[in-house]
Amino acid sequence: MRYSFVQLLGGALALTASLQWSSAFAAEPAYHLAEPGVLSVAITGDMPGLVARGGKLAGYDGDILQIAAENLGLTIRPVPMEWSGAIAAVQTGRVDVIGGNVAWTKQRAETLSMSDPTGYFQNGITSRKDAGWHSLKDLENRKVGSMTGFSFLPELRKIPGLELSLYDSTDAALRDLLAGRVEALVGDPPVIDYALSKNPDWGLVNLAFTDNNPDFPLLTGLGRQYVFGLSKENADLAAALSKEIRGLWASCQIKSIGKLYGNISEANYTPSAENFRASVDRPADWNPPVCNH
Repeated sequence: MRYSFVQLLGGALALTASLQWSSAFAAEPAYHLAEPGVLSVAITGDMPGLVARGGKLAGYDGDILQIAAENLGLTIRPVPMEWSGAIAAVQTGRVDVIGGNVAWTKQRAETLSMSDPTGYFQNGITSRKDAGWHSLKDLENRKVGSMTGFSFLPELRKIPGLELSLYDSTDAALRDLLAGRVEALVGDPPVIDYALSKNPDWGLVNLAFTDNNPDFPLLTGLGRQYVFGLSKENADLAAALSKEIRGLWASCQIKSIGKLYGNISEANYTPSAENFRASVDRPADWNPPVCNH
């Protein structure tokens, strides 16, 4: 069969275009985004975790995610919402990622793709300075506030006589604590520490649990991890974010970011001695990142 020059040229051009398109398609990461090229981020509104300011993210997790998104060529779309609906919003694809003091738990790892940790923490009790509570026993028979949807709520409910009140925001919980409607608060340590540092006249203190009780691991365990959460179909994006996060740990830029928001305690950068994610949602030889400088 014979072909004209025009037919041959047209076929060559079509083949070249097809190969270029195929190459670009193969190179494109398999991200499942609510909007192409845009990272939709749930904003639950607490500093120093993750907030939106001037079209960009701020806060400790906010700065980290902004850097990671820019390195991955993604723009940011903040989506304000209550924490109580944030995980469902990720699972249904309304938003792509949640962050801002989101704790890793085995239960969440079963339903979400979770990044490497942005930081570490230990839970504690916020109370008046003259009380200075720091143990599970201190909460027995007390009116205690916490946040809707927090992973450790089942453990709080196991404490004898504890009367639990749940809030959608840390601000509301702190207001009730100051008004005496609750006697203590168990919430996000960085958020509470940030609020107390800005309001020393409140006369409140946030003290870490000293129990380290294996029956209450989420409440009293050491070196718990803060992470970003994505849908299971976005495992490739979670892996890409993890790579960016590990780069910030390797350069110790993670500590420079932390200092901007009052995260100066070494506890914020020290993982648990128990590598609880290995062989769960990470390979058996995985280790949590640290800053070695």
